[in-house]
Formats: sequence, structure tokens, C-alpha cells
Amino acid sequence: MARSLGRLFKGFQSPAFPKAMGAELCPATCVSVRTPFVRTILALPSAFSSKPQDFSLPNSSWGPEMLRLYNHYKSQCEVEVEGEEKQEGPWQRLPSYNRSLKFTPGGVYLSKTIQSKARLFTRNITDPGAAFEYVLFVNKEKQKCVGIFQTGHLLEGPPGHVHGGAIATMIDTVTGSHATVLSGPVMTANLNINYRSPIQLGHTVLIESSLDKMESRKTFISCKVTGTDGSKLYTEATALFLSISVSHLLGG
Repeated sequence: MARSLGRLFKGFQSPAFPKAMGAELCPATCVSVRTPFVRTILALPSAFSSKPQDFSLPNSSWGPEMLRLYNHYKSQCEVEVEGEEKQEGPWQRLPSYNRSLKFTPGGVYLSKTIQSKARLFTRNITDPGAAFEYVLFVNKEKQKCVGIFQTGHLLEGPPGHVHGGAIATMIDTVTGSHATVLSGPVMTANLNINYRSPIQLGHTVLIESSLDKMESRKTFISCKVTGTDGSKLYTEATALFLSISVSHLLGG
């Protein structure tokens, strides 16, 4: 599975990248990449709208557990220091939009029809609560990332339960975002998943990602999906990501 180019773009800003992940820092941004043959432009959603919608903020569909965990981690994004203004805390929230690519790899321009309909897979359903409701937080010090995931009714696989592919998608999203924070632009090389217990539709789960090791271009990550109190294990996974260059993606 390839990481979305929007995520890869964020990696370009390293080492300042982690500081730019807060909800308040979402400026219109455009990067031009020139080759002898093409001029390819990658743009964040803000290139299409002056006020892009951040879908990782609370909405009316979020249940009590989703909101509780969101507030728990959000409260650790800023800390109060006596006699000083609030400072950056150990956790940072990663904003999430519904699209990121204006041009296809190789510089082939997308038609206006396709361009207007293109959406990141986890954000291609805009009805609140219907599919993927999630928010990601990263902790650079502990080298951890967490995803709070509320499962919508359109993700059904086995009757009344979440499709295994939807769970895999969220694991790839959390671990891939984590690897990007650690290593810059990456692509998934391997994803091994062990499903331990089915997840009921409408439930909120916690997806926790931890760094195992880094070797040259390789980033190894472990992940587990649990209940919100951590007592029930739903899924375990390991992932390998390879660092890549921008020219590798835009080579056609």
C-alpha cells in the first residue's frame, strides 16, 4: 500500500515537520518539482479552498468514548508552565483532509471532473459517522502514535462487524503516519496482521503504534488495536516502511 502523497508532502518539512502538524497550522502550501520533461505540482487541499476542512476534529457523530479519548490526548498537546504561556506538550494532533493530489505521478494533469471527485480513501465518505471517523496523535519523545477510530455502519464485513480490510486500512494509516513522522517520505513494504477478535460496528477502538527499530531506509513498527480501556485486544500487526525520494514517486 502506498502512502498518500499528501502525507509524503508533510515529510518534506522535516525536521520542522512535527511542529507543523497542529490544527492551527494548515496554510495553503504548494511545492513545485521540476524535471527536464515535466513540471509537477503537489498541493494540499488548501490550494483548492481558502479554508480546508480538517476532518479529524469532533463532529456530531462522535460518541462519548471518541470524545473522551480525543480530549485526553488533546489536553496533552499543550502544557501550562508557571509564570509562562502554554507550551507545546508531548503529544501533537495530526490534521486530516479529504484529498491532497492535484496531478498524477509523472505530471499528467487530472481532468476537472476527476479532480473534483478525487478523495483520500479514508475520507471519501463525507456523511459524519458513516465510515471512518478517526483522529491521530503522535508523541515524538516516546516514538509512539495513537489513532482513535470510531467505526461507521458503511464499514460492515461480517454481519454487524467491521470489515477486515477497513481495519487494515486504519492500521496502515496510523503506522504509515507514524513512520512518516520518524523517517520522512515512506511507502509500505510489508504489513502483517493478526485478527484476534471482531470489532462491532459503532464501537470506538484505540490503535497504538510503536517504533521497533530503524535500519538505513527501513522503519519497523508494531501496532495493536484494543478497546478504549486497553483490556480487549482486537488486532495485532507489524509493518515495514521504506524511505523513498520524491523523484521515485514522480518518475512516471
